Amino acid sequence: MSDDLSAFQRPGFARKYADFSVIGDRRGAREHRVRLLAGLRGRVIEVGAGNGRNFPHYPATVTEVVAVEPEHTLRGLAVAAARSAPVPVSVVAGHAGALPGEAGTFDAAVVSLVLCSVPAPAAALAEVARVLKPGGELRFYEHVRSERAVIGLLEDAVTPLWTRLAGGCRPNRDTLAEIRRAGFAVEEADRFAFSPQPLMPPFAHLLGRARLPVADESFM
Repeated sequence: MSDDLSAFQRPGFARKYADFSVIGDRRGAREHRVRLLAGLRGRVIEVGAGNGRNFPHYPATVTEVVAVEPEHTLRGLAVAAARSAPVPVSVVAGHAGALPGEAGTFDAAVVSLVLCSVPAPAAALAEVARVLKPGGELRFYEHVRSERAVIGLLEDAVTPLWTRLAGGCRPNRDTLAEIRRAGFAVEEADRFAFSPQPLMPPFAHLLGRARLPVADESFM
């Protein structure tokens, strides 16, 4: 991909994220990843694959995973993780705003703790919709803005500082609304509180699936 990825390079944060992801999986995120990927079939694109923590959990019904990651340090870790994945995984350089692949070439897309940090979630989801086949499936696992008024306002207040310290992450995004605005029909959305790190208070997460509509051929 020819797009400049320099804006996505945060090697110090990437190394910390890799350590945090291991701890988070031990505290319950592993089970969330298993649920996220269960039942997937065919050709899948994973957007913002990070260090490849999802790779061990893809079911055998997946024929190929194209894993897109812009950050060099995390992508190197993902390449290593892909070697032991139970399904074929190709790790490629790229970002959510300009995904590799022709239109309508993937059966499913996976976004996992990534829509909080993309610069433009609407553009990212438009790209996901572009590369999916009609009726293609989106699987999502994201942390989102709290529905509790006081906590939501606190998340709004800390977002500018949090974003600078946490690799662009924004804790106050309404990701489910973004998914719906992108034209996906949400089929399942499990909302729950989860603390991925010791001493971190539980905050809202979403895990679910959505689908692109299939064009009505009766008028064609």
